[in-house]
Formats: sequence, structure tokens, C-alpha cells
Amino acid sequence: MGVLEGKVVLVTGGGNGIGKETALLAAKEGAKVVVNDLGGGLSGGDEGDAGPAEKVAAEIRAAGGEAVSNSESVTDMKAVEGMVEQAKDTFGALDAIINPAGILRDTMFHKMSESDWDAVIDVHLRGSFNVTRAAVELFREQEKGAFVLFTSTSGLIGNIGQANYAAAKMGIVGLSRIVAMEGARKNVRSNVIAPFAWTRMIASIPVKDEAGAQRVERMKNGMRADQVAQLAVALCADKAKDVTGQIFGVRGNEVVLFDQPRPVKSVARLEGWNPETLLDQCMPAMQADFTDLGATASVFPYDPI
Repeated sequence: MGVLEGKVVLVTGGGNGIGKETALLAAKEGAKVVVNDLGGGLSGGDEGDAGPAEKVAAEIRAAGGEAVSNSESVTDMKAVEGMVEQAKDTFGALDAIINPAGILRDTMFHKMSESDWDAVIDVHLRGSFNVTRAAVELFREQEKGAFVLFTSTSGLIGNIGQANYAAAKMGIVGLSRIVAMEGARKNVRSNVIAPFAWTRMIASIPVKDEAGAQRVERMKNGMRADQVAQLAVALCADKAKDVTGQIFGVRGNEVVLFDQPRPVKSVARLEGWNPETLLDQCMPAMQADFTDLGATASVFPYDPI
């Protein structure tokens, strides 16, 4: 018996990459799955294609599982409410939502257009709001439910050229935290995963130097979407009932627990502060504890395990 036996799970972005591997694994672990994928391009903005979601759903059914497909956009609240209703109408319930759906529109911030900003925020942050808001009342009423949302080290640590993506992904961290806090008494859980995995989204990021090319090869060989899927599925299981409000990372065979912003140092002055004393006394006292401007590769410089 699998860890999701008897459960109904909605997986967004389920036609490719992490979403696809998660949908397949959820079904293998006993869940009935609604596979959602707009079937659009990596940058969004197109009409999409119902094919990818249905192909994954068909693969699940061919293996003896139960699945239906959905090709609506997570950016449309009415459409997401329809996904929830589809799960209930088809399978009689909804127990968890896993939401890796996403797009990229990378560019340096001083060159970023308003449309590039809006599109990424819309899919990632509004999409995460939509899937949680559409199901949270149901989960509270039935006093059980799990959300697995997706953040990124682009937000947690930082990557050049991804201001829109980083802002959206950090917003998701805050969203998940509050959903977890407010849902605790009703057994409604929410966690986020920062995935390290070679997917079509990651493959679209330009390689600018030899060090970047080497990192790409390490990702291709050692950080796979199916490894991320293992944790996404596990977080929906009953055995994870005490796991909520956390930020995880999956990097190859390594699972990372990230800390969450808490004070690292404080400096007080009984007379109060003014700009001069802040510059002459406060900032120098704190400087040794400043976070540097290193990107993700500086925090995880070692090969995946």
C-alpha cells in the first residue's frame, strides 16, 4: 500500500518536469490524480495545449491508476475553482494540492519590462494564491488537507537576472507560512520546496561561462525531477501530519531544511540613533554578520549527492 492510498491529489504543471514526475509518483503511491497543465511555453502568454496533461493522465491510467486531465491556467481563479470541483466530482474528494506550475522570463532588472514582471508574478505568486484559496475552505471543513508549494533558491539566496522570479518565489514562502499558521488548528498543512532539478525550465537559462557549463552538466546528471517528486509526495502523506510551515530543498539525493528569517544580531543605543551614529557605530558593529551577495552556486558549491 502506497503512502497516498485512498487520497485525491491535484498536481499543477503536471505535463512536464517536476509536475509530471510528481503526478506519476502520486498515482504509484495510491492517489487518484487530477493532472493539470496549461501546456504552454516556458515564457507563458500563449493559449496552451491540452496534450501534455492528458498524456500524463493516460500514462497513469495505462499503469492501472486513476487520473483525469485539466488544461486550465492557475492564473484564473474560476478555472482553479473548477479544478477543485473536478476532483470532487470525479473522485469524490480532494486531499492535497501540489503546485509546481511556473514560467520564466529572465532578464537583468534594469532591462525588465512591466509585462515580464507581471507574467511571472501572475503564474507563480497569484497561481499559488489561487490554488490555496480555492481549496482552503474545503480543507478546513474536512479538517485535513496539504498544500505543497514551490519556492526557489533564486528567492531564498538570489540569482542574477531573476528579480521577477525571486520576488514571486519569496512571496510564496510568506504565503505558505501564513496558510500553515492559520490552518494548524484544522489540520491544514502547507510547506514549500526549493527544487534543484534539470527541467525544461532550467534548460532555458543561458550558460555564459565555463563554470556555468560545468554546473549544467552536474545538474543534468545528478539533480533530477523525480528526486524532487519524492518529497512533494511524502509531504502529502498522513505520516507528515506534523510537518508544516517549513522550507525544504531537494538537491539530488540530499534533502535540505532551510532556516527562516530570524534576528542574527541587534545593537541598541540608550540615547537613540541618528544617521551619523547609525553609520559610525551601528553598521560597523553589524558588518561582520552581513549576508554577502553570493548567488546560489556560492552556497551550494559542491557536487550533488
